[in-house]
Amino acid sequence: MMVSRASLAFLVSMVTVGSTDAFVGSSNAFGSRAATSSSLSSAATSDVKASNKSAFLTQELANKCVEVAGGTPAYVYSLAELESRANDCLAFPNAFGLTVRYAMKACPNAALLQYFHSRGIHLDASSGYEVRRAMAAGVPADHISLSTQEFPPDFAELVDMGVNVNCCSISQLEAFGKHYAGTGKTVGVRINPGVGSGGFSKSTTSFSKTNVGGPSSSFGIWHTLVETEVVDLVKKYGLTVERVHTHIGSGSDPGIWQQVATQSLQFCKLWDTVTALNLGGGYKVGRNEWEASTDLQQIGGPVADAFRTFAEETGGRQLRLEIEPGTYLVAMAGALVATVQDKVQTTGEGSHVFLKLNAGMTDVLRPSLYGAIHPLTILNDATETESVVVVGHCCESGDLMTPNEGEPESLGEREMNKASIGDLLVMDGSGAYCSGMSTKNYNSFPETPEVLVDLDGNIHLIRKRQSLDQIFQNEQYVPTGLF
Repeated sequence: MMVSRASLAFLVSMVTVGSTDAFVGSSNAFGSRAATSSSLSSAATSDVKASNKSAFLTQELANKCVEVAGGTPAYVYSLAELESRANDCLAFPNAFGLTVRYAMKACPNAALLQYFHSRGIHLDASSGYEVRRAMAAGVPADHISLSTQEFPPDFAELVDMGVNVNCCSISQLEAFGKHYAGTGKTVGVRINPGVGSGGFSKSTTSFSKTNVGGPSSSFGIWHTLVETEVVDLVKKYGLTVERVHTHIGSGSDPGIWQQVATQSLQFCKLWDTVTALNLGGGYKVGRNEWEASTDLQQIGGPVADAFRTFAEETGGRQLRLEIEPGTYLVAMAGALVATVQDKVQTTGEGSHVFLKLNAGMTDVLRPSLYGAIHPLTILNDATETESVVVVGHCCESGDLMTPNEGEPESLGEREMNKASIGDLLVMDGSGAYCSGMSTKNYNSFPETPEVLVDLDGNIHLIRKRQSLDQIFQNEQYVPTGLF
């Protein structure tokens, strides 16, 4: 069944901007955590107040975690929080079956991969190396889906082991087709639907570090090429398109995600062999008290209805739904515990009090990269507060933990418990894209250890601190006399 190019172009024109109905806490959903765009921007200014307590760490538990980790900094993960988020995702509304795939790039520690595997959650990998890492952790190949910017040279070996590959460009599809020509091999196709949506941009078409759809994004095959070049390549090599994949961004507007999800079903009409539609992830998580989170039940219900309508329109084709949450599963299940190792101040106009941590962009890059705001808590019994700028330990002016929202080049202050050198600071919301996206080894700082707090409160070391020798163990000495 073929769909006209005009029909596919209609997908882009129908997407509207600014819907917040599916945010938890919006005026149309569930409670008092509502946040409009204006309230978000006004809250994320230099007078943001820090939380008085961590999301899940008390001072006593933080001290125990630090002891198990062998000091600070240390990442701490809560199994109770992981369980709660896994339950949410596994209950995502669907019409004819659901596969939840954890976007492992969010935090690829083997313990987390093994936990999600135990819950029946499959994996989304973003490189051939991630695929191998997941299999080394015990995840079966056929539970792994690969959507990658760099097609691995050994893709065929991975596919033959059972890995599901989504081709994300014309050249990837060409390479896949050449290798499996005439075999009817099943394949997935990732499509750029023409719009994107990310947490730090309101535009659906302009460039943003968190948008992965639209004309300014290199992710996926551009939608106008699907009916022509993709269809031709599939026919040329005798492939069987089994999956269609779209993903529009991280922290995406739920209204835009919902519309793109529904309209992506039109791509599935191009091949009657398609059995699953993968809608990616990017569900917004409110790390701070003024931020809203996406309500999965709210956004999923209409999408499930759209799948039922699709079945009615196509003679009973029942597509399985796939989703790929990363941030939603792990962001608030993780925290970074650091130590205030120095405190300095400047005077005069534009002066500040600075707290220097023994952690920084080597552990949490998001503030420096995106201008992301994380909840910060000083774990002490101080009765006074003060406004401070929190910075990292790197010899890098961009190593900033308190920017203004979406402005990584700006200094933002936080009102916090008055801190002394030696106090612990907790940075909540550090479970996603922190350990897995750190700039470890810059200034030769070692990789930070990770611990897991289980359901009984027991603490387990799940990654040791890297030693100095491990940092440069792959360096090779040049011959004597060369210099």
